[in-house]
Amino acid sequence: MRVIASLLLLVTLASAQVSPAGPDAANPPSASPPTLTIPAGTKVPVVLKHAISTRGSREGDAVYAETSFPVVANGRVLIPAGTYVQGRISHIQQAGRIKGRAEVLMHFTTLIYPSGYTVLLPGAVENAPGVDKTKIKDEEGTIRADSQTGEKVETAVKTAAGGTVIGAATEGAKGAAIGAGIGGAVGTALGLLTRGNDVKLDVGTSIEMVIQRDVPVDADHVPKTTSTALTAP
Repeated sequence: MRVIASLLLLVTLASAQVSPAGPDAANPPSASPPTLTIPAGTKVPVVLKHAISTRGSREGDAVYAETSFPVVANGRVLIPAGTYVQGRISHIQQAGRIKGRAEVLMHFTTLIYPSGYTVLLPGAVENAPGVDKTKIKDEEGTIRADSQTGEKVETAVKTAAGGTVIGAATEGAKGAAIGAGIGGAVGTALGLLTRGNDVKLDVGTSIEMVIQRDVPVDADHVPKTTSTALTAP
């Protein structure tokens, strides 16, 4: 009996120590999803989905846009056309009457893929080809209205010329001089009373966004071909 009991004890111990599949056989570790990277400096063409202007918009207002062409790297789509882009207006300034030009600074913060997949990012305006009479002021992407100095000078000159004609017709040479002076003063006053150009970005305005740092994306949520991106709803 002692021999049998000893054998049973050895079998029990051996069974307890042997686990061919290992302790995690029922719950194998999940594999990490494959990732892609949108590299810093990537330029993304977008179009605005609502209007922005220095006259009607405010700091903190939301910015809504949509990518107009797929972004591809190494034969793989990173951002399909039709991806929504969200952001915020960080700074806005109306033009002054004497000095100070209109400015708009916005930053993009989110990509929403056609599938609903969402990615956070830092994005800024790189170029604004669809915005008339403006230029990019700095590396932050501030859109700034062009100066109106030339236009105001032209207004003053035209008004002075009109005063000269009227003065000459009524008082001769002396009247022409007086009329020119009055006309010039009126033209200058009109220029000072008029604000500079607003920055206006209508619905559908084309803007080029630049990604400011590397952004990882889940490859399982990104289309594999450009044709998929182009036909995405």
